[in-house]
Amino acid sequence: MKKARMGKNEMDDLMAYDDKADDTDEGIGMCGWILTAISWLIVIVTLPFSLCVCFKVVQEYERAVIFRLGRLLQGGSKGPGIFFVLPCIESYQKVDLRTITLGVPPQEVLTKDSVTVSVDAVVYYRVSNATVSVANVENAHHSTRLLAQTSLRNILGTKNLHEILSDRESISLAMQTILDEATAAWGIKVERVEIKDARLPEQLQRAMAAEAEAAREARAKVIAAEGEKKASGALRDASEIISESSSALQLRYLQTLNSISAEKNSTIIFPLPMDLVKNMVE
Repeated sequence: MKKARMGKNEMDDLMAYDDKADDTDEGIGMCGWILTAISWLIVIVTLPFSLCVCFKVVQEYERAVIFRLGRLLQGGSKGPGIFFVLPCIESYQKVDLRTITLGVPPQEVLTKDSVTVSVDAVVYYRVSNATVSVANVENAHHSTRLLAQTSLRNILGTKNLHEILSDRESISLAMQTILDEATAAWGIKVERVEIKDARLPEQLQRAMAAEAEAAREARAKVIAAEGEKKASGALRDASEIISESSSALQLRYLQTLNSISAEKNSTIIFPLPMDLVKNMVE
């Protein structure tokens, strides 16, 4: 049942370690067999008190990697539940299989376009093979932390500033791929990588803000100029239409007087007939 729940890679690694364990049992020598016999004798003589020392328990999310006389025990990791450890000649190490959140400290990086930027990230990973994580690397978690920092610096060094600010998803995927391939031999599975924040120097922030403000002002002037152009065209068309009819001009004149009187101001208006104004002009 335990082997049925393991992945294909874990099964391959487990078979390899089973082969090593078989070689171990054959190569422990006469001294190893004598020590094993003595250990069993101690367990039998001290029954039932020895059971309190020999039986160990690991949680559902843990596995125990057992070493006998310094060599991996056949069968791979044990757990979850109860397992048996011989006194004096066997030792074990617990491995947590839950997902671990690793915060990558801010890394000062010089980008491809020679801009200094500070970037931090979060890495989510778990131990996929307890036996490999103990036997192949001294400290899998510390090694993963250092590798994550190095990978982040290497990837960001090949990117421009605008790519770091706008294309974080591709950077996260590239970093996840690199970490997953490198940590596979350590029994580590990287599940997700996220870029948290990219901090720029204050001088660069002010320069970028000034550039953005200037770009917005330029766009506002262009929009205002286009509006004035359209308004002048509309006024020209309106003036041509009004000039064709004297009554239309009179109605426009009366509409203007109505607008001025609605504002309740102290302006005094002396209306003059349009015919009189026309005669005076002529």
